Parts: sequence; structure tokens; C-alpha cells
Amino acid sequence: MSSFAQRCGVHDAAREDAVQRTVRLAQAAGIELVRIVWCDLHGVTRGKTVTLPALERALREGIGLVSTLMLKDTSDRTAWKVFEPGATDTLPGFAHAGNLVLLPDPESFRQLPWAPATGWLQAQPYFQDGRPVPLDTRRVLQDALARLAQAGWGLRCGLEVEFHVYRITDAGPQLDPHRAAWPGPAPAVELVHPGYNLLTEGWADLADAPLRIVQHTAQALGLPLTSLEIELGPSQVEAVFDATDALAAADAMVLFRNGVRQALRRAGYHATFMCRPPFQQIMSSGWHLHQSLVGLAGGGNAFRREAPEPGSGPLEAAHTLSATGEHWLAGLLAHARGMAVFCTPTVNGYGRYRPNALAPQSVLWGRDNRGAMLRVVGEAGDGATRIENRIGEPAANPYLYMASQVHAGLDGLARGLRAPPATEAPYAEAAERLPTSLGEALEALQADATLVRSLGPGLVDYLVQVKRSELQRHADAEDPEEFMRREYFARI
Repeated sequence: MSSFAQRCGVHDAAREDAVQRTVRLAQAAGIELVRIVWCDLHGVTRGKTVTLPALERALREGIGLVSTLMLKDTSDRTAWKVFEPGATDTLPGFAHAGNLVLLPDPESFRQLPWAPATGWLQAQPYFQDGRPVPLDTRRVLQDALARLAQAGWGLRCGLEVEFHVYRITDAGPQLDPHRAAWPGPAPAVELVHPGYNLLTEGWADLADAPLRIVQHTAQALGLPLTSLEIELGPSQVEAVFDATDALAAADAMVLFRNGVRQALRRAGYHATFMCRPPFQQIMSSGWHLHQSLVGLAGGGNAFRREAPEPGSGPLEAAHTLSATGEHWLAGLLAHARGMAVFCTPTVNGYGRYRPNALAPQSVLWGRDNRGAMLRVVGEAGDGATRIENRIGEPAANPYLYMASQVHAGLDGLARGLRAPPATEAPYAEAAERLPTSLGEALEALQADATLVRSLGPGLVDYLVQVKRSELQRHADAEDPEEFMRREYFARI
């Protein structure tokens, strides 16, 4: 009888070798428990834990997962009434809270550095008949990259991720059974550095203990971390990663974000990837996504231009970018408003878009301009020429963030779009504005026919319903700040 992995069409001789290798590795390392983990719509890892004797079967047969876990908003409430007839007609396979199957990738095995004798496997959900679940966000990026590959390109991404780290002074509010709620309160915290002294060595030394935990965690997980920096805001830091292919970069972001939160929590710290933590004196955190195309045939940077286009000026894209790079840039601009919800998916994140805050406000690009939405980095002849999208918040789902870039860029390539001149005034009033709220961003996505068609109407409808549930609860909250503390600060 065939295994579930075989029925899914993913098990071959190479995967069987990987299964055997992973089991032997786990045995030799003294692993007792293995977490089988999947990334949800909100970028949070969920899953089940199996014992070592159950590992080999789980690798072949998968492990059951209640389907409503894919239908949760940020409070963990199910956004569909799955037990009512017809409520899930637009979501075939999700009625009655039935089971999906998580199938782990044996090549993804890691030993967690913060949890003794514990292994970790990345998994993706399938329907019980072996079909992949199209709403799986990792699958969305895989499909986008497959479409990009058909056009002859691969995407490379580098990550700059800002976040906040606090020292927990009292975990009681979060763990007090008398105050348990849905969602519950956040822990009480204090700063690890006072901020407003950018990159100062003294603040880095003050925050050395938690930063070492971040460093050791990332490196032990095999992530391409290159630097840890003190950012401007109180308790704000930044992690920078080398460029890799897009799927590896998205996987790294998921693993980093969820891993450092767990490792720091064990040491008495609270890390949050919420854009704007719920305190008076803070600086917003962004996630700057560096991107470039590579030709699958030759492997070179397709955005690189050997010399400026004759007659072009410094503010023209063709002065710095190849024709391919300019078309990609123009595609990102054309779909900036529609993609915003994938880059900034929380109510909280839209407070970041404000003038003169090193955050974008309008649909503009600039040459090495940190006030513009898209910052073109490099010069003609520079092999590291790239486009930095500065619209993202660190809570974004990495797979959806990157998939939105692919579909927007591909449209720019397909239509041969040209970019307008670079801005020298990124906060000028005349420019087209980015959405200023989550509700406006959802409307902008629904109005972008190209993105809806490329991502699939089913995925867009799914995202909109989940996010509208979040929006409605925020609108109904008696204390919007407490909503932010419980829903984002405590959980993301």
C-alpha cells in the first residue's frame, strides 16, 4: 500500500533517502521530540510534536491538522461558521472542522538550540486525498516562483528586519489564570536600551545579553545573519541577512521570527515583531526587502546595467537599472497600493506611514533615497544593484510579501512598463499615496484586477474575510490600545 507522501506525488527515491537520513540524524543527536511545524496566514508557526519513535511514520504519512487553523484571524477566532450549511461553499474541503494532513519535508530537519533534545521539521498542509491546499501561503510563493521560472528568472532577496526586544519584569499578567482571556494580556516589560542614539556602541553593549541570544539562535539554525544593530527607537534592534533565493529567504524569516521569540522568552525577554509597540515613545519597525532577478540560464544579476543608457540623467531608471530592472521597478509601482496589504497586514502597521520617518508615504522610487517606497541601490556596473522595497512591516507573512513582488514585477515585465523619474521629495503632497489603513489596503487589493487574477480570487477572498474579522474586532474594541497589546504585542 502506498504512503500518503506517495499519494501526494512527492515521495521518490531521493525523498526516501532523506527520510532515512533524518531518522538516523535524530537518533544520533539524542532527539526525544520533533516539532512538525507549518506557517499560518499571519506568519506564526503552528503544528504538532511527535516522539522519536513516531518520526519515521510522520515523514511518510503526515500528521492530522484541524482545518480551522487555516481560517483563524489574529485573535485565533475562526472567521467562517464552519458548522453552518453553505458557510464554506467557497472553501471546499474546510467544512465541519475536518482534518488536513501536515506533510513534513525531511530535508528541513534542524535541532533547536533553545529546546533540549528537540528537533524541528517544516511541513505543508494537504487535503486527505493528497491534493495540496492552495491557501497555504508557502504554496502561494512556490507557485509564483514557478511562474517566474517559466519566464526564465529566479528571485533573490535580502532581509533587513527591525524589531523590539524587552526584558520581562512580570510574566504574571499573561500567565495569571484569573486574568485569562481571548486573547490574553501581555507581560509587563522594561527596555533593554533607552534608544535615540542610533548605532551607539554603548547601547549595543547594554543590550549585549539578548543580542547574543539572537545571534546564537540564528546561527545555530543555519540562517545567513550578517549583522545585529541598535536602531533608533527604545529597545529597537535590526537584523540583516545575506541575499538568498526567495523561498529560502522567506523560510529564514519564518524561522528567525518564531525562533528568536521562543529563545528570548526562555531567557526572560520578550521580542515583538509588531510594527508599533503600545508605548508612548517608540519608533516604528519596518522590514526592508531587497530584491533582484537572476537569469536561470546564466545566473547573473538581471538588474545590473553595464553603463548608463546614453542621454539618460541620474533620475531616470535607465541610468542605473537594466531594461529588465526598470520594468520590474515599474511593475512594483503600478501595483503598490494593491500589494500593500501583503506587505503591511495589520491595523497597527499603517501608523508607520508618516512624513520624514524613514518610512514611505507615497508610491515613489528614489536613488538611494530612504524616504521613497522603492530605493534603488547601486550604480551602473555594480553587480549588487537591487531594488529595496521599504513598505513592509516585520509582522508580514514572508511568503505573501514576496509573492506579491513576483506578480507585480512580472506584470511590469510582460507589459514593458517604464518607470517615472526618481523622486527627490518623497513626502511631497502631489504624489499618489499608499493606503493609510488596513481597510483601505483591502479595498485597493480587490480593485487590482491583475493581482487578484495572478494570486487567485480564492486566495484574495480568503485573506479579505480573515482580515475584515480583525478589522471589525478592532472597530468594536472599547480600548483600541489594549486590543493592540493583546492581539499584536503579546502574540506577534
